Amino acid sequence: MGTRRSVPVSRPTAGRTADLPANAGAAMAAVLFGGSVVAVRVAVRDVPPISLAVLRIGQGGLLLAAVLLVVAPDRLRVRWERLRLFALLGLVLFALFPLTFNIGLRYTEASRGAVMLATMPIWSALLGRIAGERLARRQVAGVGLSVVGIALAFLEPGRAIDADAMSLVGDGLLLLTGLLGALYGLIAKRVLAVDSPATVTTYAMLFGALALLPAALVEGLVPAIGNLDRQLLGLVVFLGVLGGSAAFLLWTWALSRLTPTQVAVYVNLNPIVAALLAILLLDERRSGLFLVGFAAVLSGVLLVNWPARRT
Repeated sequence: MGTRRSVPVSRPTAGRTADLPANAGAAMAAVLFGGSVVAVRVAVRDVPPISLAVLRIGQGGLLLAAVLLVVAPDRLRVRWERLRLFALLGLVLFALFPLTFNIGLRYTEASRGAVMLATMPIWSALLGRIAGERLARRQVAGVGLSVVGIALAFLEPGRAIDADAMSLVGDGLLLLTGLLGALYGLIAKRVLAVDSPATVTTYAMLFGALALLPAALVEGLVPAIGNLDRQLLGLVVFLGVLGGSAAFLLWTWALSRLTPTQVAVYVNLNPIVAALLAILLLDERRSGLFLVGFAAVLSGVLLVNWPARRT
């Protein structure tokens, strides 16, 4: 039915240099994801969570498909057996991930929800260990330092005592979201050995949107579209174009060149971006340890992705 495109799988070696473009792509994706946390937090107040996920993922998938159809139509030709893998990726990252993400942000703060997502590198390291990915001690320390930095940045005395039951439910759903993101990275790394990042992202987003569409229609997708005002429409377009197609394409492209844990650690930039935007736009407040935590996060990212010394 088409051609299979072989994409080299990056494997860390002792003498390799840092892949700066891939790291930059992962960092940019993390920044866009951080902005998406705040956008979803605002939009989900008026748009039902499943409907918002369909609007975001469906819009992003259709946009990528349209671009590929014009500039690289061969990327849309794949073998039938590959579609099952794309459907699995779509279910994990573009159906279950946005579902738990959007519902979770209904019950917890944007910046706090991003903290829960910061557990993704831990999930990734655990899953990668099971799958045979080896981390150097420096990288393990980097993951730990990055997560500690998140805890420091958002340390709020008495927060756990004051948290109501639904806030804890939201936190739990965001923890599950982090696990789903790590699972996607593990599966996608193997799929990307054959298919291009653009192909994988496009088909996975379309399958994810189709999986959520029936539930969204029951939830009230059509009335929600009719009730979009200018501000909500702008948020939905941002989520679909920048927070959807652009961010997920960059993320998947980075996965084709780095290990899942190296990419996942960039998720820890999400809370920083989300917190800065939440402070500016949502009047959320953070403690004085924020800058210390920010420095620890960046240090952790560098430790995980810094090239090993040549031996």
